[in-house]
Amino acid sequence: MGAFSRHSAAMATLLLQLLPALLSPPVASASDDPPFSCGPGSPSTHGYPFCDRSLPAARRAADLVSRLTAAEKVAQLGDEAPGVPRLGVPAYKWWSEGLHGLSYWGHGMRFNGTVRGVTSFPQVLLTAAAFDDGLWFRIGQAIGREARALYNLGQAEGLTIWSPNINIFRDPRWGRGQETPGEDPTTASKYAVAFVRGLQGSTAAGAAAPLQTSACCKHATAYDLEDWNGVARYNFNARVTAQDLADTFNPPFKSCVVDGKATCVMCAYTAINGVPACASSDLLTKTFRGDWGLDGYVSSDCDAVAIMRDAQRYAPTPEDTVAAALKAGLDLNCGTYTQEHGMAALQQGKITEKDMDKALTNLFAIRMRLGHFDGDPRGSAPYGGLGAADVCTAEHKNLALEAAQDGIVLLKNDGGILPLDRSAVGSAAAIGHNANDPLALTGNYFGPPCESTTPLKGLQGYVRDVRFLAGCDSAACGFAATGQAVALASSADHVFLFMGLSQKQEAEGIDRTTLLLPGKQQSLITAVAAAAKRPVILVLLTGGPVDITFAQSNPKIGAILWAGYPGQAGGLAIARVLFGDHNPSGRLPVTWYPEEFTKVPMTDMRMRADPATGYPGRSYRFYSGKTIYKFGYGLSYSKFSRRLVTGGKNPAPSTSLLAGLTATSGDSATYYHVDDIGDDGCEQLKFPAEVEVHNHGPMDGKHSVLMFLRWPNATDGRPASQLIGFKRQHLKAGEKASVRFDVSPCEHFSRAREDGKKVIDRGSHFLMVGKDEMEISFEA
Repeated sequence: MGAFSRHSAAMATLLLQLLPALLSPPVASASDDPPFSCGPGSPSTHGYPFCDRSLPAARRAADLVSRLTAAEKVAQLGDEAPGVPRLGVPAYKWWSEGLHGLSYWGHGMRFNGTVRGVTSFPQVLLTAAAFDDGLWFRIGQAIGREARALYNLGQAEGLTIWSPNINIFRDPRWGRGQETPGEDPTTASKYAVAFVRGLQGSTAAGAAAPLQTSACCKHATAYDLEDWNGVARYNFNARVTAQDLADTFNPPFKSCVVDGKATCVMCAYTAINGVPACASSDLLTKTFRGDWGLDGYVSSDCDAVAIMRDAQRYAPTPEDTVAAALKAGLDLNCGTYTQEHGMAALQQGKITEKDMDKALTNLFAIRMRLGHFDGDPRGSAPYGGLGAADVCTAEHKNLALEAAQDGIVLLKNDGGILPLDRSAVGSAAAIGHNANDPLALTGNYFGPPCESTTPLKGLQGYVRDVRFLAGCDSAACGFAATGQAVALASSADHVFLFMGLSQKQEAEGIDRTTLLLPGKQQSLITAVAAAAKRPVILVLLTGGPVDITFAQSNPKIGAILWAGYPGQAGGLAIARVLFGDHNPSGRLPVTWYPEEFTKVPMTDMRMRADPATGYPGRSYRFYSGKTIYKFGYGLSYSKFSRRLVTGGKNPAPSTSLLAGLTATSGDSATYYHVDDIGDDGCEQLKFPAEVEVHNHGPMDGKHSVLMFLRWPNATDGRPASQLIGFKRQHLKAGEKASVRFDVSPCEHFSRAREDGKKVIDRGSHFLMVGKDEMEISFEA
């Protein structure tokens, strides 16, 4: 979401400055009534078909649109839509955010009434590290409930939540990678489905229900650059192959719409192969609506339509620009450009009322489905009873803690230094700019948290004598109080360093230029470690990965944790991991690259390596160079083993149906086209795979089982491996359990050809769990 085109960096800074005041105790305030139309409270609308709840939403919407004048229609095409008093239609604000909790960003929510704080969950990348779609569903569900509660209290003027961000974290320097589920399309797809179902009010299995809120999957597609080497997202032309679109960039959005039933997709700023995403009929109409069956609306990123004209020079006039977007399939322009130039475009014949009617019917149908034309929402099931008591509940606070705990990744634990025995820690030094900064917990797109526990506060709950020194003046660490830090470290029993990044290094509008810790952080850490009585513990609060080779190899740094931006309960979660009240189980959802990777241009969108030119490729699927930590890496305080069960419990797929298909020879392989197999055939090919997991102790804990597919070779654009699924299991020390994976060859064995077509190679495929493999033969 392009908040910074209208919510400037100055506005974001102001929000950061205001946060301490917003964390003050709530002040009671009289609430306004929620906006709605129809029902006994709106006698002027009596008899209109758009108020008839027995009719389908699209038909009701079409009736309402038919009653609007041309000027009224144009006015509805921006994110701040005015009311239509003569029809009893209230004003509506489309832009609200719920990335990891309700947010200041956007226009639809306010936090100055009865509710002044909302649950702040960890930034998405940390939550993704739990590899737990049940957790992701519950977070979405909680955010949706709090949004609906604010609406019922009159503190929301819309229930369209422009989340989640499911772009692929393609380059480790990307400032917004922290908002995403990581680099893997399977993980991003499963995150999208789970989060959207929770946010919109469906069941975890996808059973339909009245919309709690409307979710919007963004930013389609291949958007992952802010500002690098003079190239900005506003004028970047992403040159993307059909192969990479098919197996990397588009799958999360397809899953979001097809399986998650998202009611909105947002198109990105970037141009894709020369065509701005928000002007691409191939993307907006053919793909979103035609191929995927989107039942909802398409929104632009904020000011993306204006940018098509002002920065990209895609169309000669403002009116042509509005026409290009609307005719391509855009329904809503976040911004005012369409509202400003839509009437002139209509008068000049560049758009028709029919073009507007199509967009507005899609928009009003969502408002109908949200119940905004069903009378007073406070008297309607199933969400009418939600209110202040449903925000910042004990359940939601515990969920924020669970999410932070389950996402934290233990990267290093030499000699089993962790967990610590709290009774044996007489004194502790907490050093680092991130130790006592509440803003280090929130990442971006945050709202006012219910409460906030910094790492220092969390540590103080376990150790009586804790002495604190920031050490650096900020994350940039232009100045380091190294002498003071060394003196403090040498006087304490244990030393904890809370270092990392901030939104000044990685954020919307800001890409990193280095993967190293900023400024003097490394020298400060090294000096403190050398002075400490025993090996120190380094806790990193960052979004994206950092090159910490120096810490990996330093024996005086005994343990390293990655804690992302862990949300309101982050400090407590970190302390619980450090002292063994929680067994760490997070696994990295991104590859951690070395600093030398920064030589690769961010503008090179290719996922696959090119050995001829030395291009190394991207992500665990295609990158074969040196890594700091690999995708899926994460330690535990227990030893877990996994094995694929062979025999009757894991039957091979029934491939007899392939006998009636013609296999194609090409690309040095023989393969079947997935389209030729068809939906019914794909269903018949599915088979179960069972994995036995054993916790050898010494602690109870959770374990995420990741199942990969490996091809016999990685030639012709095949990935080195591909994650096909994951399951999270809690086991007591000594306990064994079986987890089942449902394997779909059409989805999991297929690969994308250069033209983007999905095919399944005839012959051997290998399921992998850890170092254990099982060969599956795919042929008639």
